[in-house]
Amino acid sequence: MAFWLFKSEAEVWSWDQQVAKGDEGEEWDGVRNYQARNNMRAMKMGDLGFFYHSRAEKEIVGIVEVCAEAHPDSTTDDERWECVDIKAVRPFTKPVTLSMCKEDPRLADMVLVNNSRLSVQPVTEEEWKVVCELGETKP
Repeated sequence: MAFWLFKSEAEVWSWDQQVAKGDEGEEWDGVRNYQARNNMRAMKMGDLGFFYHSRAEKEIVGIVEVCAEAHPDSTTDDERWECVDIKAVRPFTKPVTLSMCKEDPRLADMVLVNNSRLSVQPVTEEEWKVVCELGETKP
């Protein structure tokens, strides 16, 4: 199993909207960055990810699961763009802010800390455990 982080502006697609989709999940569409797209192409069913509210809040608020592997993005006819579907698993007990991640030396190499603009990014198993610990949430 691999771990990931999905970034969304809360006013565009929020954790509550993701939760409302239930087990059916939702396409993580609209991504137009090759590195982020390639990350989604590498995802497998059952991989887990952090759901991150970007812009105003800048915090990890929940855990999601990949429920459909890479397929054409329904928001474009351009064959270059693919996406995965994700479903909500559980909210974080305590949101983990970008500042918290930057302040924790165990997360110094985390992509979020060093390249906070990438919308879909890998997370190592150790980073996963640390962030869940900070958020007082079961990994």
